[in-house]
Amino acid sequence: MGFHRALILFLGFFLPLQVQAQNYPDKPVRVIISFTPGSSTDIVGRVVMAKVAEYWGQPVVNENRGGAGGSIGSREVATSAPDGYTLLINSNAHTVNPAIYAKLPYDTVKDFTDIVPLAAQPNVLVVNATSPHKTVAEFVAAAKAKPGAINIGHAGIGSGTHLSTERFIAATGVKVEEVPFKGTPEVITALLSDSVQAYFAPISAALSAIKGGKLRALAVTTDKRNATLPEVPTLAEAGVKNASSGLWFGVWGPAGMPPAVVQKISADVRKALAEPGVKEKLQSLGNDTMDMSPPDFAKFVREEIAIYGKVIKDAGIKPQ
Repeated sequence: MGFHRALILFLGFFLPLQVQAQNYPDKPVRVIISFTPGSSTDIVGRVVMAKVAEYWGQPVVNENRGGAGGSIGSREVATSAPDGYTLLINSNAHTVNPAIYAKLPYDTVKDFTDIVPLAAQPNVLVVNATSPHKTVAEFVAAAKAKPGAINIGHAGIGSGTHLSTERFIAATGVKVEEVPFKGTPEVITALLSDSVQAYFAPISAALSAIKGGKLRALAVTTDKRNATLPEVPTLAEAGVKNASSGLWFGVWGPAGMPPAVVQKISADVRKALAEPGVKEKLQSLGNDTMDMSPPDFAKFVREEIAIYGKVIKDAGIKPQ
């Protein structure tokens, strides 16, 4: 009787979860995108989830909830029902914010389910096409020759472009003037008018100006070259070690989601990312697709939180 009772209890628990996963989703899925329309996070998320919606046969309703480095959208998902019908698409700002904000309205580790990463793209160190600096080595030499004379723009404290700048400064030992702006479009405008001398721009934002001959790309911030700019070296290839950084994007849900539903979402997103049409579209925008299981993604997220925490602390950035 003991065995049979245990079996009944097991089946009573397990089978509903299996049925839940098989039937999921049986209604529209709400996806909170933590940055504004037209942002890299928004574009990547919409490209992938449009294909996932085809698999599901249910609408995926994308809602942009930008502001506070993505934490406004994250808060909304953290407080939602953990049934898989409210998901979050965010950038690696999700792992930066614990070190940037003194008091977040959620716990980044405890209040979310890490589901699946989407893609990564580098920032690219760019200068005006008329700049005398044609290589990273020349740029570093000029910055060291006149400490503080060169200024680098970034898209605000704690942004990915700011953190790329800090990692570059730490790796090279240069002294430069950092100029914060509201966002990437403002920095690009300043760079084109020579108001700033350099910028670690998201590749998707700088690509047209680079291809159009208005900006010169010196290096990408990832460990390998980017297919959209194959002639541009990595920072490591250009002689700057331990300065890799960039943007990546992922999908999260509230804590406590049924494991079977998490596995289904993860599997369907990974299937979408492997579709030639999706992959080619993302690559044309400078992205490399990512592929991790939920446990591997959870481990990656925690490692990123630790890395960015150290970068921000070493840079002397005070939590806001």
